[in-house]
Amino acid sequence: MRVVFFGFQTWGRNTLQALIDQGHDVPLVVTHPASAQGYKAIWSDSVEELARDHGIPVHLTERIDPETIDLVKRAEPEVNVVNSWYTRWPAELYDLPPHGTLNFHDSLLPKCTGFSPVLWTLISGESEFGLTVHRMDDDLDTGDILIQHALPIGPTDTGTELVRKAMELIPGVLKDALDALESGTAVWRPQNRAERTYFHKRSERDSLIDWSWPAEDLERFVRALSEPYPRPFSFYRGERIEVLEAHVSDARYGGTPGRVIVQEGGGAVVCGLNAHRGGNRALVVTRVSSADGVEHRGSEFFLRGGYLDGQSR
Repeated sequence: MRVVFFGFQTWGRNTLQALIDQGHDVPLVVTHPASAQGYKAIWSDSVEELARDHGIPVHLTERIDPETIDLVKRAEPEVNVVNSWYTRWPAELYDLPPHGTLNFHDSLLPKCTGFSPVLWTLISGESEFGLTVHRMDDDLDTGDILIQHALPIGPTDTGTELVRKAMELIPGVLKDALDALESGTAVWRPQNRAERTYFHKRSERDSLIDWSWPAEDLERFVRALSEPYPRPFSFYRGERIEVLEAHVSDARYGGTPGRVIVQEGGGAVVCGLNAHRGGNRALVVTRVSSADGVEHRGSEFFLRGGYLDGQSR
């Protein structure tokens, strides 16, 4: 199938590699310049480099403009394929090919539309995640679904592990989608917008730990924000620290959320709503990084007790 590909960084590179491996005709690749990486640089494999290595013409642009649309028209694609594109598209472009434009989104739509869907899926307590191919329309991640592959979320999975598992789904999802278009067997499923959930872009503040959450939620939060993502952080005795590993306590604790009690390995932190009633599990923080970047065991770092909270003193 003749495909114009739009994409950026590792998600985009993996999709382009799958298009090449599956023998599709790719007359043009459109990608962002490397300078557009910003906070997404943690998954920074180059789409441009892969395309040029295979002799595929590349158009670099920050956004869709008249030149981009003209180049796509001249490439005469049967379908556009998109994975990781960060600016808005006009209908003139996404409706241009006979089969329209297929967008890859790393969640089980209509859940977790928007940004950082794998991380938000884990944080929000879903039992599964996956990869969706849908038709691009004028709204964000709302078009009719063509293919959707799901995987379970395990009790110890980290955000990084889930991202890698989702990337491994790309070749199979791509093949199923393009085979359906080529064979004329594509079945489009409209999304139920009443079931849609939307999550915003993550910023530094979104990694600040809220000790009023239940311990079970905080344990997932720590797993979601795994290396190379910005780690969850709090303040202890005036120092900003990052929480690298934690688990839910065996015992139940009471008191003020954020209070460190030197039990269960030296770092059980009271947390959750109505903690004063004494019925909540605590978060046992087993590994932290101090402001100087040095890692410490919770059993040693929290020997003095005290409080973890949202601001420096």
